[in-house]
Amino acid sequence: MYSPSNPTPTSTTTIGLALPQVGRVAGPAAIIEVAKAADRLGYSSVWAMDRLLAPVAPRTPYPASPDGELPDEQRIVLDPLGVLTLAAAVTERVRLGTGVLVAPWYAPALLARSLTTLDHISSGRLTVGLGLGWSVDEYEAVGVPQRRLGNHSEEILDVLEAIWTDEVVSYDGDRYHIASSTIIPKPVQNPRPPLLLAAYTPAGFDRIARRADGWMPAGLPVAAIAPMWATIRDLAAGHGREPDDMQLVVRANVKIFDEPLGNDRPSYWGSMDQVAEDIEATRSTGAKEIVIDVQSNAGSASELIDLTDGLLSPILASV
Repeated sequence: MYSPSNPTPTSTTTIGLALPQVGRVAGPAAIIEVAKAADRLGYSSVWAMDRLLAPVAPRTPYPASPDGELPDEQRIVLDPLGVLTLAAAVTERVRLGTGVLVAPWYAPALLARSLTTLDHISSGRLTVGLGLGWSVDEYEAVGVPQRRLGNHSEEILDVLEAIWTDEVVSYDGDRYHIASSTIIPKPVQNPRPPLLLAAYTPAGFDRIARRADGWMPAGLPVAAIAPMWATIRDLAAGHGREPDDMQLVVRANVKIFDEPLGNDRPSYWGSMDQVAEDIEATRSTGAKEIVIDVQSNAGSASELIDLTDGLLSPILASV
């Protein structure tokens, strides 16, 4: 059994697991089984993602698949905060991460309350990952305009920061207004839970460099991660921050095939050996953590753990 809590001499990269939240394996019993296994086996964290609907005729292609089609398993999705709350209740050690929430879908004052509650339920084990999403259909379904998302994101971060750190909270922005108030409790983690942002544009990279504790990419070729991460680190230094204090947490959305795929395959797609090579290559990008998601192949909670173990064992054996 691969032991993610005992990193090899050549790498300090830890391994997190995507909880069985989507597709045929999703359900409370599977979430409990995988969360407990992750806690017991030494994985560093468990994660849940955000997806709302699967349009019959989507107006926006899914950016993380080569054909723009939404993965079949994402047509069945449980709420990420509910999933993580259940996982928090049955674990003691692993961190719990949102990987990622589509931040503009949520009123930030309510989001702050939900995340603070989860940080308390987990005794300070929450990592907050936020992104901007991609689907116009989903934005319309929640009644939020999909425009000026950069400005919207800045306001959300402002509100979260104020609620989590200010004794008396007051905010007056373009979208959100909070009269001078006390909002208690504050998170267990001081001054707040670690904050990761998913971003893929120059403006987004600058926002990470200014405001976040790290970057959480998903759906990128492995070869693109290191140069983008170097850009974020350079920007952070330019803002007077210590780049080594920033975290790179990569989500690997795995799809395993019986036979090897060609050289044009997406990263983390292919045979077990090919995917294992991609995970090994991701370690060399400077990733602090790799979150492995095998929900597209797993038919049960135990199979999810076994598949992940199968991907990681050859990496351990090679060092």
